Amino acid sequence: MLMSSRTGRDVFLYTLFFLPIFCRYATYLPICGMSIFARLIPYTPIPKMIAVKNTLISDEILSKKFVCDLNACKGACCVEGEAGAPLDEKETLILEEIFEQVKPFMNKDSIKTIEKKGTWVKNDANEFETPLNTKNKHCAYVVFDENTVPAGRQEIAKCAIEIAHKAGKINFQKPVSCHLYPIRIKDMKSYLALKYEKWEVCKPALACGAKLEVPVYKFLKQPLIRKFGKEWYKELELIASEWEKAKE
Repeated sequence: MLMSSRTGRDVFLYTLFFLPIFCRYATYLPICGMSIFARLIPYTPIPKMIAVKNTLISDEILSKKFVCDLNACKGACCVEGEAGAPLDEKETLILEEIFEQVKPFMNKDSIKTIEKKGTWVKNDANEFETPLNTKNKHCAYVVFDENTVPAGRQEIAKCAIEIAHKAGKINFQKPVSCHLYPIRIKDMKSYLALKYEKWEVCKPALACGAKLEVPVYKFLKQPLIRKFGKEWYKELELIASEWEKAKE
């Protein structure tokens, strides 16, 4: 039996009115210990952005606990993925200047890669990044430290630039994007946006950070000050303190 035009219109209007309300509260209706929508569409909170001077930072940088655990991850962030480390234009000039000092700490394949491709490259989006080793597709500046783990265990990936810096050969520690990881920076022209980047290889860091109760912004204090300065970081600490109080 067909509905009258009025009845059909009423159903349509009721649907428009009640559907948003149902969607808002359906997550609280239990079905076998799970909500209706949780079974269909997993809920993912959207990170809030917090203003710190000329930057906007994701609240996950304040809330997520994170401390790198090299013995567990083996420096996977340096070798996983399909691209090199992001660079800014100033860093491309620095890499050109320091290559000869870094070269003794690099492996032969990486040296050949850089001699062929250059100390930096541009990706498809016309952004600067470190080149990838043509043999194993790792960042060309990655080296593996055989002395950091017992025999027969996986070696730990390290940065030849950082090794040269620690040896006193250069003043440049390493690209800021590497130093700041898991924070990624996006230049939005009028401001810089900082977000926390989720990656499976960093699960050990999340576990270690939770155990030590160290949030991302505290773990990355040194590189954040390196990038934005002490005053910026002091303001971030004040905002983080107020943010914590607001949660209580």
